[in-house]
Order: sequence, then C-alpha cells, then structure tokens
Amino acid sequence: MSHTTVTLTSDEKRRIQAILDTLERLYPDADCELRYDTPFQLLVATVLSAQSTDKRVNMVTERLFKEYGTPEAMAALEPEELEPWIKELGLYRNKARQIVHAARMIVEEHGGQVPSERSALEALPGVGRKTANVVLSNAFSIPALAVDTHVFRVARRLGLAVTKSPEQTERVLTQILPKESWKQVHHRLIRHGRQVCTARNPACFSCELRLFCPSAQAPDDAR
Repeated sequence: MSHTTVTLTSDEKRRIQAILDTLERLYPDADCELRYDTPFQLLVATVLSAQSTDKRVNMVTERLFKEYGTPEAMAALEPEELEPWIKELGLYRNKARQIVHAARMIVEEHGGQVPSERSALEALPGVGRKTANVVLSNAFSIPALAVDTHVFRVARRLGLAVTKSPEQTERVLTQILPKESWKQVHHRLIRHGRQVCTARNPACFSCELRLFCPSAQAPDDAR
C-alpha cells in the first residue's frame, strides 16, 4: 500500500479520541462474531463470510468443523465434497475450491499450521488483505486493522478516512489510530455499522456519535 503521511491538527486529534472513547463506551465487549477454536477455523470462517452474514456462517461451521475442523481433514477432501456442507452460503463453489486448496498448502508448505506472516497468508487461495488482517489480529494478536464494508462505510461517514477503497481506508486508519486500538476499533466500527450506522437509513438522530460526525446532518445522498 501507499505510505502517504496523514497529518492531524490538534482539533482533529481531539475529535478522533472522542469517537474512540464513545465507541468504547457503547461497545466495550465487541469482538469477533465468527466462532472458531483455532487459527485454521478462523481462516475458513472468514473466507466463508464473504457475501454472507456471520450468523449464517456460524450455523454452517458448527456442523462443518465437527467433521473437518483441521487442515489435514479439509485437505483430504475434493472441493466437490465440501460444497454440500457450505452450499447455503454465497459463492460456495469458489469458496470450496479455495478452502480445500488453502488447506493443502497449509499442510504441505507450513506443516499443518496457519502461517502468522502476512505474505504467507496472502499467498493462500481465497485470502486477501482483509482476511489476512482478521487472522493476524484475532488469531495471533498481531496488530492489523481489517476493513470490511461496515468499517469502510462508517469510517467514511465519520470523516475518519474519506477514501475510495478499503485499502486506502486501512492506510489512513492505521496512521491516525493507536496501534493497540486497531483490533478493538475494527470490531466496534462493525458493531456500530450493523446496529446504528446502517447502509440504508442510518439512525443519525439517535446516534451517540452524531456530535462528532460530519455526515449526521448531511442530505441522504451524501451519506
């Protein structure tokens, strides 16, 4: 990613801190809503979550991981054998192929352990930057800030990162936010995006961030 430096004024720093403090008060226990026991299970669940809800993914993985919860078990499958287990999720054929091939790479190239290096993670089929960030942050406690549709939308509306892509948003947020807060901010922005700052008809008038939000009084087409 580009490394253009973001410079903040004192007022901007105070506004950002007020947003962080409010998010912490509103969502103190916000955490990853995908259910998993191992880094591999989190990797699989995150791949499955593309164009699917976490609730739906958790229903699928509860059954799936009882039978194929390890890289070795998943690697022994053919994609066509995995498809029936995940067919209620979007893009299930592509996901089945990606997950099986990723499991085989993990077994063959990494001794059955999900790698904790970004480059190795992103070399796995189906693993882009967002998925790698989710795994690094949640499975390995390595500072990373995943930008999904909720984080992208809410960060833009709040004026934290008015950018054109998730990659640009990540670059800005990781410069203006304390590194130790990245994981929590990711989960709190997601929770706020789901509960209040929804894609359609955001609840601006009941939002406790509205005093710090440049979009709160904007016309609907500016949100």
